[in-house]
Amino acid sequence: MSTALRRTIFLVLLLIAWEAGFRLFGWGWKFPSVTQTLQAFYDGLVHGELLQATIASMIRLLVSFALSLAIGTTLGFLFARYRLLDDTLGFLVVSLQTIPSIAWLPFAIIWFGLNESSVIFITTLGATWTMALASRTGIKNIPPIYLRAAQTMGTGNGFNMFVQVMIPAAFPHLINGVRTAWAFAWRALVAGELIAKGAGLGQLLQDGRNLGDTSLMLCIVIIIAVLGTVSDHFCFKKLEDKVLERYGLAGSKS
Repeated sequence: MSTALRRTIFLVLLLIAWEAGFRLFGWGWKFPSVTQTLQAFYDGLVHGELLQATIASMIRLLVSFALSLAIGTTLGFLFARYRLLDDTLGFLVVSLQTIPSIAWLPFAIIWFGLNESSVIFITTLGATWTMALASRTGIKNIPPIYLRAAQTMGTGNGFNMFVQVMIPAAFPHLINGVRTAWAFAWRALVAGELIAKGAGLGQLLQDGRNLGDTSLMLCIVIIIAVLGTVSDHFCFKKLEDKVLERYGLAGSKS
């Protein structure tokens, strides 16, 4: 039996159990049934609110994620290459990672106002520290012989070394960091949108809570889960497989 078939059967059984639980235990408005959730999806798509909120959230997420990848990877490279920075700023980054990014939202509102910039700021923070530590670990674990061989062949110690040798050699750690940073960015985004103004899945989730519309709330949870799963499987995993195969590292995968 193929993996796709097993997953399909599992989802069908899950839907049946969900609907049966709703009817047997009388959850009422506290948790919607399958049919109520599907109706909420239909209404949200027909009126455009779900699609509009999803697009707005994805734009914020992609901007923030790109910033966090650039900043985090650069910081990780600096930490791995310079002991002084690693012992000082690197130690601070480890501390900052333990702080939920939503804790910075009051500061973001004071600095930027209750707007788009505040949400992008805390979403970027939510992913940057994870990416910095992942890239630091990946670069520090590069076998020194790789670097010496690259120098012997004339790569040097600058940008060419970073792009041609360090990034590919550290890629297994980097892709794990990217996946974790993507999940952290989603969490920070939705938390920020719950408070900030403007269209977005978080704000729509807050509207559903205010109205007691659990069907709408569950729709948003499902959308976030589906987007996260699809992006990981069809983007990050495909990229990982391609790069590992390109650099002859596919055999190291478990």
